[in-house]
Amino acid sequence: MHTPLSPESYATLTAHIRRFMPFSAEENEQMGAYLRVKELIKKDFLLQDGQICPADFFLVQGCVRKYFLDAKGVEQTIQFGIENWWMSDYHSLDTGKPSPFSIQALEDTVVLCLDRNEREELFAQLPCLERYFRILLQKTVAADHYRIQFLFTLTGRERYRHFSESFPAFVQRIPQYMLASYLGFTPEFLSKIRAERVS
Repeated sequence: MHTPLSPESYATLTAHIRRFMPFSAEENEQMGAYLRVKELIKKDFLLQDGQICPADFFLVQGCVRKYFLDAKGVEQTIQFGIENWWMSDYHSLDTGKPSPFSIQALEDTVVLCLDRNEREELFAQLPCLERYFRILLQKTVAADHYRIQFLFTLTGRERYRHFSESFPAFVQRIPQYMLASYLGFTPEFLSKIRAERVS
């Protein structure tokens, strides 16, 4: 479902950009012409595996996850996003090839969409946004590398403790089995860890 670009939703992204660089009112107005709003209800999809990723998505409200199905058909969650996070499949977005991933709303969610066919035109109009996205992607790559390191070097209990301390906003909003998948263990093991922390 698409809705008009509201001042409130747009202001959220503008504030996020200004955390990283100056962004003038004129530049802000130019960017607005390239964005659209999409509203999802819980369990709706921004992207389903086999589709070409249509856009870059900025979360104004809500929570989403990115996952894939392994050889046994089991969902493997690889990323979560909440307010002020971007979510996409950049390989599919850049190459136009079908994505192996799905992006699903875990709550009623509102996103701003920057369509794949308009990204380059926007970057040509506003080169500062290329820098903004470069900074964000650098942070994302670094976070992914640390996550891989943690999967190999930390115990399951240590991974849960690190995640819950680093991202407390996620822990209460994400279903237990999805969090367990992201951290690389079973829901039963996660239940055991939580029971130990309560007792």
